[in-house]
Amino acid sequence: MIVIMGVSGCGKTTIGEQLAQALALPFYDADDFHPPSNIDKMKHNIALTDTDREPWLLTLADHMSDWDNHGGAVLSCSALKESYRAVLASKSNITWVYLKGSFALIHSRLKNRKDHYMTSELLQSQFDTLEEPDYGIHIAIDQSPEQIIATILSKLKTHE
Repeated sequence: MIVIMGVSGCGKTTIGEQLAQALALPFYDADDFHPPSNIDKMKHNIALTDTDREPWLLTLADHMSDWDNHGGAVLSCSALKESYRAVLASKSNITWVYLKGSFALIHSRLKNRKDHYMTSELLQSQFDTLEEPDYGIHIAIDQSPEQIIATILSKLKTHE
């Protein structure tokens, strides 16, 4: 099980989809598993609380266990706090890939993104919440998706 993590706008979905294709694994976006109440809050620029996230994280952990038991998958998920990552890892063996970028770079990406409930106004709350992991694969996002994928694939080989 591979989880691509980081703040909104860092490229989790783009990188996750391409990595899943390169590894011939299914791809899932954790955002697709949010209950409507969470999505509504985010659309209205209301940051989610840990209470809002708890049922979503538990649901994801269950799905991840199932995916892990059926050959694995790639999941894009912000997983900003260590406590969130602990819930997600409670039932699966996970390789974490942290996409790291500056506030300025990610903010510029979010301002140009269309048709997504996560707005650039919520980015600061994401950075405030972020607890950078001291494990996993860390990737700088100031390079092309192709370079990022090549680096991840190389590091996965040494990570096994």
